[in-house]
Parts: sequence; C-alpha cells; structure tokens
Amino acid sequence: MTVTPLRANRKTDHLDLLESHAIFILREVVAECERPVLLFSGGKDSAVLLHLAVKAFAPQQLPFPVMHIDTGQNFPEVISFRDATVERTGARLVVAKVQDSIDQGKVADPGLMGSRNRLQTVTLLDAINDNGFDAAFGGARRDEDKARAKERILSFRDVFGQWDPRQQRPELWQLYQGKVNPGEHVRAFPLSDWTELDIWQYIEREQMKLPEIYFAHERDVVLRDGMWLAVGPFVDPRPDEKVERLVVRFRTVGDANCTGAVLSEAATLEAIIAEIVVANVSERGATRADDKFSETAMEDRKREGYF
Repeated sequence: MTVTPLRANRKTDHLDLLESHAIFILREVVAECERPVLLFSGGKDSAVLLHLAVKAFAPQQLPFPVMHIDTGQNFPEVISFRDATVERTGARLVVAKVQDSIDQGKVADPGLMGSRNRLQTVTLLDAINDNGFDAAFGGARRDEDKARAKERILSFRDVFGQWDPRQQRPELWQLYQGKVNPGEHVRAFPLSDWTELDIWQYIEREQMKLPEIYFAHERDVVLRDGMWLAVGPFVDPRPDEKVERLVVRFRTVGDANCTGAVLSEAATLEAIIAEIVVANVSERGATRADDKFSETAMEDRKREGYF
C-alpha cells in the first residue's frame, strides 16, 4: 500500500493532526494488548483505518490480523475490494461468517430477503472469543450516530461484550487508560474525532482506492421506505415497486438489502467532497435502514455487544 509521508516544507494541517492522533492510538493499544485485531469491512472508514495502521507500523508488517464479519449479503464490489486490499497490504485476513452462526443454531435465519445485519453481534463475539482477541480496532466515528457520539475512544466491554455507557473511563487531555482487566476486552476507535468530510479529504490526499460503488454510476434501484435500494440477489422488487435505472452512489457500505444509495452525479473525489460539504444528514442517518429500526437502534445493539 502506498503511503504519503509528511514533507518538511509543508505546513501541518488538520488532517496531519487527525492522522498523528489516530496513529498514536493504534500504537498505544498494541503496546497494552497481546492479541489485537482490526475490523475491516471494505468500506471507506475501515479502509482509512487500515491505511493508518500500515503507516503506524511501517516498514514492518501489521502486528495484528484484520477481520471481516461477513453477513453473506455484501455488495460483490466490496468483497472484491476487501480481498485486493488485504493482498496488497500483506495482512492476514480472518473471515467470521454469520452463516456459520445460523448453521449452529445461535441465530435465526431471516430468509433470503431478510437483513442479517443485526445478527452480526453473535458472530463478532464468538470470533473475538475463539481467536482470543483482547482488543479490536473499528472505524466508527462520533458524527455518524448519537450512540457513537457518547462512546469513548477506548470502549471497554465486559465478558459478554456488552457496553455500559455509565462505566466508561475518563479520557482527559487525550490520555488513555489502556489496561485490559481480566474478563474484559477493548474496542478502540482511532477515527472517533474524524468527520465524513475529513475521511474523504484524507482519501483524496492519500490517493487511496475504494470500492467503485462509492462513485456515481448507473444502477437499477427501487424506492423503499424512503431509500433507493439496489436491485439484486438480496433486494427483489415488490409488486407495488417500480424498478428505475438511475445514476446513484453509496455513502456508506453495509448489507445490500439495508443500505440505500443516494442520487448523485459525483464520480470523482473532488465532486464527492463538494457534495459532502453541503450535506446536513450523516451517511448512516440517510441511507441505513438498520439504524431506523428504533430511536435507540445503535445504542441497543452496542449494549448487546455490537461494534
């Protein structure tokens, strides 16, 4: 993976500060924990996180594997990008499949057109326990959702993976208490203070590659519950729905049957950044059906052990 070093003759900007803080967090957690892992879905945030991790430990290989919780309902472009990125960085990939949890009777199969997104928690917790991971890096940002806004950069979970917002450790002056007590594991969020705009500006600066679905393209979609869903193996048009061929792009990546596209002509990084500058709704709030389940959908899932 190509990385962009800081140049002595360039003035430090806010992206440099965000980058250095994220790298500091990555190194601190690795120093404190024995078996960390980086959650990598193939989306833009996890791609930035992996890019930062490569920078943090270069020229050595990553000192931890990357893991994808695979629901089996992903966009094929994202899976292709995941595999190509892992190969390019030389990282070791661990894939934990929701289908295995279904086959073991731990979760109920929602059917071909039902979303498996809410089933990921069981698979994630099993994968953490089976591999003995005591820390997991994630690409969540505070501007995505109100539940994520109140979670600390180091989020300590109990033996069941549950999050209790009342038991968070103070993080004053960017000082972190990284010790993992017996029975705990920690979720670390180095991108907490980043915004969606920061992510895209950093991607442009670093000339990073992303899945093609983030850029404007033609696709068959149907309007369902106020969102444009891509017609495909996991979204079958209902009798009252009209299939339309539109120019769209995706602001976030999730299961194909619960992630909506946005109407957009933004086919370049520059155009996407111009679009995000004037956006007044977060990408999850605008395009993720799994977050519309209830007013506290994300917080409820975090209490259950979700990322």
